[in-house]
Amino acid sequence: MNTSKVLNLLLAIVLVILCIKIAFDTNESPSPSDSPSILDVIATRTSVRAYQQQAVEEEKVEQLLRAAMAAPSAVNKQPWAFIVVREKETLEKLAATLPYAKMTAEAPLAIVVCGDLTKALEGEAADYWIQDASAATENLLLAAHGLGLGAVWTGLYPIPDRVESVQQILRLPQYIVPLNVIPIGYPAETPAIKDKWKPGNIHYEYWGED
Repeated sequence: MNTSKVLNLLLAIVLVILCIKIAFDTNESPSPSDSPSILDVIATRTSVRAYQQQAVEEEKVEQLLRAAMAAPSAVNKQPWAFIVVREKETLEKLAATLPYAKMTAEAPLAIVVCGDLTKALEGEAADYWIQDASAATENLLLAAHGLGLGAVWTGLYPIPDRVESVQQILRLPQYIVPLNVIPIGYPAETPAIKDKWKPGNIHYEYWGED
């Protein structure tokens, strides 16, 4: 075999290897254009109240909690705590206690978002923890949607008897105040996406100016 034929053979082998590598890389790593943008996730998120009985993987639960803890907070106090609930009996107790959280009984998982008053600001800014924990909750809801899960925000704070009941069910110390319960699971329903864009809610510079 002459030198020219050897070089051509080697070149052909290299090209085959490159084609195989490109094919595998394409299959294993979807292009960014295949993933929804953050604006798409925000615009298409809906409240999901019916869930499949499929368990939510631990790695996805961690991703939800990481997203929640990435939220902004006043003076970076991060005055939050999260209770992950999987036990059926506990989920049923929460559902029985909270009138707007009945679906929690059928969810495979719930995360209770709480404020940690030991980490909260003092004085006139003491209630900023509510905004901080709410920002964490929205991050959690968006992450759930982005991961193919369904979730819904069910409120309980600041109604005293509901706060106290959840504190008792979850054995929370007095300085841990539950803000809401977020049932989570793979959706068993596909709620219609609502267009909430209302230009009339926008004012420029002063009230009433559009």
